[in-house]
Amino acid sequence: MLLSDVLSFFFNHDEEWGSYSITKAGTIVLAVLILVLMIGAAFLTSRKQRNVRLSAKTLAFAGVGLALSFATSYVKIIPMPYGGSVTLFSMLFICLIGYWYGVKIGFITALAYSVLQFFQDGGSYILDPFQVCCDYFFAFTALGITGFFKGKKYNMLIVGYWIAIIMRGVFHTIGGYIYWMEYMPENFPASLSAIYPIVYNYSYILLEGILTTILLVLPPVKKALRKVQQIATN
Repeated sequence: MLLSDVLSFFFNHDEEWGSYSITKAGTIVLAVLILVLMIGAAFLTSRKQRNVRLSAKTLAFAGVGLALSFATSYVKIIPMPYGGSVTLFSMLFICLIGYWYGVKIGFITALAYSVLQFFQDGGSYILDPFQVCCDYFFAFTALGITGFFKGKKYNMLIVGYWIAIIMRGVFHTIGGYIYWMEYMPENFPASLSAIYPIVYNYSYILLEGILTTILLVLPPVKKALRKVQQIATN
């Protein structure tokens, strides 16, 4: 098999735009590789550290949270025309890892998630490095902000979640102003053109946030998450 055949299995090339995007097969391989590396790290940690059970458990739960976020991000309830979507609570699982384990694990897991998002669904179109950071690395890594709320009451999970998703929107909006204003629809009110990136990005982020908050305040969900937290952190 030629190298070009191998590359075409993992990457699509848009000759018109000169950009590359990963295929779904490549995305799955990447996701599996990250999970395997995290599981391998858990086993290595269990041999080298005294806090064997805790360290392995932390990595295992972080890996599961990452996998759940990545899987549910494919369930797009409301897809947006120029990127972004209301998903099946995908941001929540990353935010839970930060809330349970703190800033370090939270940001590491969120950073790994940002890499997966960069490659997901051909979304890895590169204009320049800062655009990639705004649209992916900075934006999704911001979900680790919930780590600052570790050990706080359950209601603070919701507060941390909202701060995290608002910060995600900030980075998307910055990228929108710099790179994507030319894609503003013609039927968008001209008088509101100055806030188009804000309206576009927060329309789906805040809607998912509202749906997630409704989920989190349901008594059965609160009870279930508390039990999972006890298992994950004890």
